[in-house]
Amino acid sequence: MNTANKLTMLRVLLIPVFLILLYLDFPYNNYFALGIFIIASITDGLDGFIARRRNQITDFGKFMDPLADKILTFAAMIWFVEAGLMPAWLVLIVIMREFFVTGIRLVAVAKGRVIDASMSGKIKTVVTMICLIAMFLPLTTWMLFVCWALIGATTVFSGVEYFYKNKDVMKLDMK
Repeated sequence: MNTANKLTMLRVLLIPVFLILLYLDFPYNNYFALGIFIIASITDGLDGFIARRRNQITDFGKFMDPLADKILTFAAMIWFVEAGLMPAWLVLIVIMREFFVTGIRLVAVAKGRVIDASMSGKIKTVVTMICLIAMFLPLTTWMLFVCWALIGATTVFSGVEYFYKNKDVMKLDMK
């Protein structure tokens, strides 16, 4: 397994550690969980950089990297909903966007086309992870609203852009 794929697997293995730390009741458990979340988030950028730089792009990485990102961010978001720090409707918007994007990619693959991640999708991921990191810290209500707005806006924008740029993939054959 190459270095990039090892970093992706590290992120996958850190997700249950992150969740366990969130649910354990000991002083500063949220800060330990935050540290794990930050490390896992850093591996996201690092594995992609290494894969491109060292020409280590693999089918495993193409599949597992975005999946690991989604599981990590969904885990944090669902915990924030449970903790009363994020509205469930926002998480639903994020999940819907991911299903739509994945669906378009599956249709594209069936048609022999591969759709790479867009810049707006990468920005969405970075903004979401930064906002989730910030939400572990004591924030005022308006700062929480800013995080929600940023996550929502980048999610919707990247989803609409993704659909628009790839709308030809979704044309149905009516034969």
